[in-house]
This record gives sequence, structure tokens and C-alpha cells, in this order.
Amino acid sequence: MQAGAEKTPLVRFSGVQKTFDGESLVVKDLNLNIAEGEFVTLLGPSGSGKTTCLMMLAGFETPTAGDIYLGEERLNSLPPHKRNLGMVFQNYALFPHMTVEDNLRFPLNARKVPKPEADARVKKILETIQLGEFAKRRPQQLSGGQQQRVALARALVFEPRLVLMDEPLGALDKQLREQMQLEIKHLHEQLGLTVVFVTHDQSEALTMSDRVAVFNDGVIQQIDTPQNLYEQPANAFVAQFIGENNTLIGRLASLDGDFCRVEAEGGLVTGARLVNVREKGALTSLSIRPERVHLNAAAEQLENRVSGRIEEFIYLGDHLRVRCSLPGSNEFIARVPVTDSAAHLQVGSSVLLGWRSEDVRALDCPAND
Repeated sequence: MQAGAEKTPLVRFSGVQKTFDGESLVVKDLNLNIAEGEFVTLLGPSGSGKTTCLMMLAGFETPTAGDIYLGEERLNSLPPHKRNLGMVFQNYALFPHMTVEDNLRFPLNARKVPKPEADARVKKILETIQLGEFAKRRPQQLSGGQQQRVALARALVFEPRLVLMDEPLGALDKQLREQMQLEIKHLHEQLGLTVVFVTHDQSEALTMSDRVAVFNDGVIQQIDTPQNLYEQPANAFVAQFIGENNTLIGRLASLDGDFCRVEAEGGLVTGARLVNVREKGALTSLSIRPERVHLNAAAEQLENRVSGRIEEFIYLGDHLRVRCSLPGSNEFIARVPVTDSAAHLQVGSSVLLGWRSEDVRALDCPAND
């Protein structure tokens, strides 16, 4: 069962559609429940519909069809400023002429929070984000990471029921981005926030989320925990989009319960776990994660083996990324630990590759493959 499935939803999209030109649907019949306290990420490539969903939830766009609810309240015609949502954007959107504490006090003043309570809330949130000593500074006197923390704090200081984040870490460098991912996740847990987060960065989604909704072409392809998305992709698009993945095209030769045998290109035959193909002779896209591929001695005892050639390997500290050519693929990747045997791998040499049938997924075969 999916995480959050038994909880009463705080956010509910019911049959939501959106078109901008009256012809093509950017969002197609979206049904999505988000429980109170969940961190849910909308993930997908550009144009997949994820940001449009967030903008409809925020009130900056109106659904063409269907309904959006916050608790029991229907949001469709409610203006953004009456939804009482926290919003964090990529560009921070801080007031440059105001100090940090004045930026944080602004949403409280707009809601007519009494001054003593407002002062207490600002002080508390500054302590939470560890920027108390910067209260009198203006945004341009802060680093990018500090500005993003202030933007986050401003979205939280009035204690909204829901916080929306649209690519909030996109402008930060890699190290700071990873640090902020953990900070946001810790704030989510510490304050019991409900967060809807939009990103196109799949590693960011996997790091931060309770559940991830993978969008493509206006449709949620799969919504699940990060682990299930990676280990049990529902289709070929999810397998390719989440993490690094090897793909082999073949046909189902035989079926045996939840498993099958597949004849792949170049004469390779492998076992696989059936996911969404069921007919003998059907074309299938096989998904094999690089870390599930074993080389040479480690491959000899496995039921699926094939000879290949090493085309490239890259040292990445704790592991080697080995690119091999084999029947049906010149871009087959193995991710292997750095060991004495791995140190003897040579570009151009033959290599035995192997994997277990339970580590292979037999998925749909997209028309453009």
C-alpha cells in the first residue's frame, strides 16, 4: 500500500484537467490525494504538467475541468491570497529594501497578527533556520543559501496548512543544494509540515520525499515511495527517468507465473520479472539497474550471463562505472565496487556480465524505441 493512502487527504485533485489553448491538455484527468504531514514531490521533464498542477493548487491558474480541495474547501474559484498557503520560489522573491526580520514579519502584518505574537514568531523562525544574527541585514548582504532559508522561513512563519515549493533550489550550486535538501527535509519533520514540491531533478525528489508523483505528458505515470519507484518502476518511462538504467529490447519467449524468459537483440536470452507485459511474443523493454550487474568471477554463478567488451570505465571513489558493449547495446553500464579484481579491468578487454532474473523488469516497449 502506498504511504499516506490510509490518511485523510489534506489536498485532493479530482478529475482535474488543464488546457491553455482549448485543444491540447497540459494536465489530463489528474486524481491525487496528499495527506496531512506528507512531503510529496511532483517530478517530471519540462512540459510534463507538474508545475501547472502546482500553479492550480496555488491559485495562479484555474482548472479547465475537475476540482481541487484543501481539506473540505473547494479551491477552484478562491483567489490565491485567501488560500493561506506558503510559497517558496526559485528566485527567493524577497523584498530587497527590507531587512531579514521585516521580510519575515511582512506576511504576519498582512494577516493582522498582533505585534507581540508576530515578534515571537519571527524570533522563533530565525532560531529554527539559524539566522538570528542576520536579522538586521538586507537580502543582498546574504549568501544564496541564506536567502533561500529566509524565503523558506517567510513561507512558514504564518504557520500555513500547506507549503508549496517550485524548484526552490535550482539556483544553488551542487554542494549547497544538497545541504538545503536535508535542511528542508528536517524542517518538514520538525514542524510537521505538509509540502508539495516541484522539481525536474530526480535525485532531489528521491532524497526529500515521502512519495513522488512522476509526470509525463500531463499524466501521473506512477506515484510511490522513492524506493518503490526505483526498485519497482511501473513502466519504461519511470525506469528510464528515475536513476541510471540499462535498457534491452526483446520479445517474451515464455511465461512462468510472475517471471518470463526474454529473447533480446543479438541472441541474448534472459529471465525477468513481469511488470506490465503479459502476452507471449510481445515486445518488451528490459530494465536492469547498473549496480545489479556483476562482472567476471562474480557473474559466473548467475543464471543470466553474456560476454561483452569494456569500452570505458570511470573511477568514482567508492565504485567504478564500467561501460560495456554487448549484443543489443553499446551503452550497457555496470556499477561495481572498487576492489583488487576491478583494478585489473582494461578498456578493450572481454568481460563476462551477469545478473539475477529477479533484478530485471520486463516493461512496456514505447513506440519510439
